[in-house]
Amino acid sequence: MFVADIRKEFYEVVAHQRVALLVAADIDALCACKILQALFHCDQVQYTLVPVTGWQDLGTAFLEHKEQFRYFVLINCGANVDLLEMLQPDDDAIFFICDTHRPVDVVNVYNDNQIKLLIKQDDDLGVPSYDDIFRDEDDEEGDDSGNESDEGSEPSGKRRRFDEGAVERRIERQRAKREWEARRREILFDYEQYEYHGTSAAMMFFELAWVLTKDTKDMLWWAIIGLTDQWVHDKITHMKYVTDIATMQRHVSRHNHRNEDEENSLSIDCMRITFEYDLRLTLYQHWSLYESICNSCYTSCNFKLWTLNGQKKLQEFLADMGLPLKQVRQKFNSMDMTVKENLREVIEESSNKYGMKDIRIQTFGVHFGFKNRFLASDMVHATAALLESTEKDESDSDNFIKALDSLSRSNLDRLHSGIDLAKKKLMAIQQTVASCICTNLILSQGPFLYCYLMEGTPDVKLFSKPMALTLLCKYLLKAFVHSTRNKRCKLLPLIMAAPKDIEKGTVIVLGIPPESETSDKKK
Repeated sequence: MFVADIRKEFYEVVAHQRVALLVAADIDALCACKILQALFHCDQVQYTLVPVTGWQDLGTAFLEHKEQFRYFVLINCGANVDLLEMLQPDDDAIFFICDTHRPVDVVNVYNDNQIKLLIKQDDDLGVPSYDDIFRDEDDEEGDDSGNESDEGSEPSGKRRRFDEGAVERRIERQRAKREWEARRREILFDYEQYEYHGTSAAMMFFELAWVLTKDTKDMLWWAIIGLTDQWVHDKITHMKYVTDIATMQRHVSRHNHRNEDEENSLSIDCMRITFEYDLRLTLYQHWSLYESICNSCYTSCNFKLWTLNGQKKLQEFLADMGLPLKQVRQKFNSMDMTVKENLREVIEESSNKYGMKDIRIQTFGVHFGFKNRFLASDMVHATAALLESTEKDESDSDNFIKALDSLSRSNLDRLHSGIDLAKKKLMAIQQTVASCICTNLILSQGPFLYCYLMEGTPDVKLFSKPMALTLLCKYLLKAFVHSTRNKRCKLLPLIMAAPKDIEKGTVIVLGIPPESETSDKKK
């Protein structure tokens, strides 16, 4: 059942209870979790936080906690499966689900008692009507048995005629039932054939905080990171991103206006969020401009940097901007102020000449005090690198807690370590893409493109994680489309596989839609 009033039907219900928070391992879910934790802290709500990385984890977590808890909040998991069928909970267990995965399972939508969906209904959900997919057959069976029981008292001639009428009615009912079932299958197939994502969970919980008048700048920043995560990992369309950015921009203006008169607006502990029209160069403010251009999917694919011609074109691009190589190759923070002043405009002007007309994108930046400045995409890459870290043999739960900590402005050291990990990850992705393209590892067979990373591939352990493999997959398909001359291949989806656990012999498989896909739904 969809929750109409998130304050009354969700927050006021759980505010005086013990709650189990089951949180998926993605950045949007982490940000939503931070906002909800802050709200629970305000109202002293007791909760237990449990990270979940898949359906098996979700089932195990529920079994471990079902005795102690009656209320469960699921963030970015649980909406697109029949949850009651999967978990088999007691009748008094209540599940509040805030999940961006679509389509929502129809049983979850029409269960009024135990499933409460914290999902925006102005998203284009397209849920089939109840009568099209559910049918009460008890009455029909009752009619049949009633007719048959009356037949014994009738004379034999009448009974035969009556039998013929009953048989015809039954045949008619069975035919109608078959037609209804065929139509139901068709409706469900149309509804469930594509997977896509809806409004960010972090934005949903920020709106709850706003309704409760408990929203802070930190919560707003987490909501922005949640939205940016959807854009970075290509979960939503550009139109949806721009629409949601406009919503966030109104909240940013409101907060900045509210804090104008406060004394601490210029203190060393202050936090300022600004709307930016910034460059699509990954982590460029924490790297050198040259390395950022080389390791950003957008510029690397447009220049085809895995080829000698591409490297030559990059040198021409830098020359066209009039930037000395010494400046471009050193850390961004160390560049001359005269170079940095109008850098965005210079890069945009040269990018237009080289066919990169949308090198700039609407986003947000944050200043912590006077020294630290981050873009929302920097935060996404850093937190994702910590969440899927393979550097040390730490558990998924340890990585989850580290990633969660990095979102707090009191843990900037952890965030900086996340940025260093993200740089290594991006370089590994770029090298793997170049290797796959140059050695023709992408095969076109039938209606799909295939690519399999062998066990000995450098950095293959990194791609045993879903977000890292997703970024690699998107980057590789884009690069392949830019480099191939086969027009048919440009319209095919890519299926990619990489070793997950070499000891157990398991493999992680990921499929992404064609690069030229213009549908409103990111499948």
